[in-house]
Amino acid sequence: MPTLFDLAGKVAIVTGANTGIGQAIAVSLAEAGADIAAVGRTPAEDTVARVRALGCRAEIISADLSSIAPVQRIVDEVLEKFGGLDILVNNAGIIRRADSIDFTEADWDAVIDTNLKVLFFLCQAAGRHMLAQGSGKIINIASLLSFQGGVRVPSYTAAKSGVAGLTKLLANEWAAKGVNVNAIAPGYIATNNTAALQADETRNREIQERIPASRWGQASDIGGAAVFLASAAANYIHGHTLAVDGGWLAR
Repeated sequence: MPTLFDLAGKVAIVTGANTGIGQAIAVSLAEAGADIAAVGRTPAEDTVARVRALGCRAEIISADLSSIAPVQRIVDEVLEKFGGLDILVNNAGIIRRADSIDFTEADWDAVIDTNLKVLFFLCQAAGRHMLAQGSGKIINIASLLSFQGGVRVPSYTAAKSGVAGLTKLLANEWAAKGVNVNAIAPGYIATNNTAALQADETRNREIQERIPASRWGQASDIGGAAVFLASAAANYIHGHTLAVDGGWLAR
């Protein structure tokens, strides 16, 4: 059974790997044996150190993912440094909050560009290599707002709904060619990004009461799901968005 989840010899790109969910995914993939290309604007030095401590290769690939300008360079640099590419995890993302009646075009464009446009073109660039080799795993980080509407986050909701749709579309096109495209939709995860919610006693209690598991998720919970979808155990899973939410959507 352990060999089913063995990623030894695989090379993975993880975007937004500096902290939180991205870091947990990178470390979890490395624990399964994968080498890690940590992509983002902020150098993921701690993540790289953790991966190397596990005996896997790791490199920082500096890139500003607010536009598609660095996309092909990222893939080319990974292929040059690691000699291959087997896994892409599109984790990098931003969020802007405002009432829909007041939401600006600048905030709309910033979120859509990073969370949806760049994600698609990274899939495309990595997909060209994976299709040529006849194998690969792409994991997009979606959201509970891929299923629900939310409030005061119109561009984020649109982008994450789009991520779920693109995941299905790419699976339809690439499943028969050896490339698996799936997504993970995290629930309420205890990270720096949710620190304000955790610190708000009333909101924190309301959230935990709404979650059947009665607790916040840990970033490592997402890491385990990523290992599964990146492994041979998920070879017949295509176009699925896996909610890792403590049962939030079931309630």
